[in-house]
Amino acid sequence: MRSTSLYVFGSDILTDVTGCWRADHPRDSRRVICAVPYLEDPPLAFAHRGGAADGDENTEQAFARAVAAGYRYVEIDVHATADGVPVVVHDPNLLRVAGHRTSIAAVSFQTLQRVQLAGGGVVPRLDDILARWPEIKFNVDVKSDSAVEPTLEAVDRSGAAGRVLLASFSDARVARIRALSGGGIATSLAQKEVARLWVASRLGLRRGRMLTLPASVVAVQVPPRYRRFRVVDRRFLTMSHRLGLQVHVWTIDDPTEMAGLLDLGVDGIMTDRIQVLREVFLERGLWR
Repeated sequence: MRSTSLYVFGSDILTDVTGCWRADHPRDSRRVICAVPYLEDPPLAFAHRGGAADGDENTEQAFARAVAAGYRYVEIDVHATADGVPVVVHDPNLLRVAGHRTSIAAVSFQTLQRVQLAGGGVVPRLDDILARWPEIKFNVDVKSDSAVEPTLEAVDRSGAAGRVLLASFSDARVARIRALSGGGIATSLAQKEVARLWVASRLGLRRGRMLTLPASVVAVQVPPRYRRFRVVDRRFLTMSHRLGLQVHVWTIDDPTEMAGLLDLGVDGIMTDRIQVLREVFLERGLWR
């Protein structure tokens, strides 16, 4: 797998990435832009779990609502059943969404299909979601180690590599995803990678210091705060943009906070309240 080394000497950036270039940018004239099929011009609006505030999440009904509202980016979560079928669900069991303590990893897909979700419908297969909406780009949070290979196989079967970003909190899981995919699918930074980026944004990169990013990394996806630390601020955005990364923030449901983040210059917002985010984008002439 090819890696991208970006050396920072003062304000100069040297990069060996084919398909990357310097470009004028409304927030940072020295930003390095990389041509990645998954990304569009920011800011991007993400329907988190399809819009979880509407009563159900990670269901075909939820995704249909988000698409009908005009969303082109949908965030989803994936686990794998006992027989290796990648399914779209957030938790490792069905207690919260169906009142069952059934573990996803302990049952077959056929057994899982007998369980009705509280909001209606059943837990969908990843293959079916990718096939039903071939024009939609999916931000896929791979929630378990057992889901890594089934997820990659589903993306390959669907021919969806160019419209999927794979993410995980687990650094080891993300590293495995990148290795198995050969860098051919977009990824975001994992938790420890984000921490290193945040520290670098505070200290600056001294002469000779280097951040090495795998070529598949196109975004950093973070909450605005983590415990007592402010994650997303101008320094973090500047460092991320100079490394060619978009910054997507989750999960933002308050319109005032959405507006503040857009003013700050974030590249994407994930929300459970899809109508609220849509209105904020519309008011600013950003909805496309």
